[in-house]
Amino acid sequence: MREIAAFSALKSPNFVYYFAGRSITQFGTWMQRTAVVWLIYSLTHSSFMLGVTVFAEQFPSFLFSFVGGVVADRYDRSKIIKITQVAAVLQTVLLAVLLLLDHLVVWQILALSVLLGIINAFDVPARQTLIHEVVNSNDDLPSALSLNSGMSSISKILGPAAAGFALEHLNVGWCFVFIAFAFSVVIYLFSKIKVTPKVYASSGKNFFGEFKEGVNYLLEAKPIGLVILMLSVVGLLVLPYDTLLPELAKVTFKGGAATFGYIAGFIGLGAVVGTGVLASVRNKDKLRYYLIFSTLFLGVGLICFSLTSNFYVALFFAVVTGFGTVMQFTCSNIIVQAESAPAMRGRAISILLTAIFGMVPIGSLLTGLASQYIGSQLTLLVQGSLAIIIALLFAKAFGLSKRR
Repeated sequence: MREIAAFSALKSPNFVYYFAGRSITQFGTWMQRTAVVWLIYSLTHSSFMLGVTVFAEQFPSFLFSFVGGVVADRYDRSKIIKITQVAAVLQTVLLAVLLLLDHLVVWQILALSVLLGIINAFDVPARQTLIHEVVNSNDDLPSALSLNSGMSSISKILGPAAAGFALEHLNVGWCFVFIAFAFSVVIYLFSKIKVTPKVYASSGKNFFGEFKEGVNYLLEAKPIGLVILMLSVVGLLVLPYDTLLPELAKVTFKGGAATFGYIAGFIGLGAVVGTGVLASVRNKDKLRYYLIFSTLFLGVGLICFSLTSNFYVALFFAVVTGFGTVMQFTCSNIIVQAESAPAMRGRAISILLTAIFGMVPIGSLLTGLASQYIGSQLTLLVQGSLAIIIALLFAKAFGLSKRR
């Protein structure tokens, strides 16, 4: 029965189209992210610039995600996704042209990363909330979200590996040509989704008013608000660990783009295992336990990764790190999706994403800066220790120890 529960969302043809489109998008996104980060590091040899690169992509998503959440509640989400996908194709084509013409200028790459961040601010809330419209019933929601995260995790394996191959053997511009083509296929797949748009009436307030309404809702719904607060703290202090991966690949493990791709890929492998576990879980009451345990796994993985200089041992702990990372975000996502009021769901998701898009880029700058002074491995050790402290503090805040 657990296998049936894990894949029950695939009974819906609309979800199959959604899932296929989302899978291609995630694969292309991870290819692009890996290639851009390695290009910036190759041009600058600066761990701080790695933080700037992450900041350039994700901070614009933080600035505009509240607007994206309100838009997802006001308008047809499938149309929003088609528009953002066209914009993503154009952004990727511009980047491909620059690289094929050998215009490897840092500011141009960062500017296009900013554009991608703005696109994602509208795309992600619409995609996340559309899941409710493409599954047959709410009972299939944990399966849908976990399968979605699982494919995202597989993309974290295949995308960086493909980018690593392209960076080692091809002109990287062709990598972005392929990504642009893949994004074009997604537009076709989403055109096949047939659902009646669930658009909730505007309260008559402006965007800021409706966003404030969402914040007030989460302040009243404290069990959901605490989950988002925890993700915010982890996003600031722990999740930016991936900022350090290119430097660890080159300096600690004496490798190149392929080494970077392997580390990122094995983190993705751990994420696949994590989503496989969550896909079989139908008891939503235990999700906060999984959230705490996943944060502890993340901390242990980072600490052990930081203490080894053996590449193969490090890959094992990369799997542990990926397991903790994806389980934490997926648990938070399922909790917010399942427990939020339908009319507030778009805004609740946008605030959840703000917790990531706002905190991670700031944390990436801090992580890059810290690594310049104390080194990447010690920075990673500190982040792992903080993850364990955060898990213990929020276990108490959730009252989990009292329920045992």
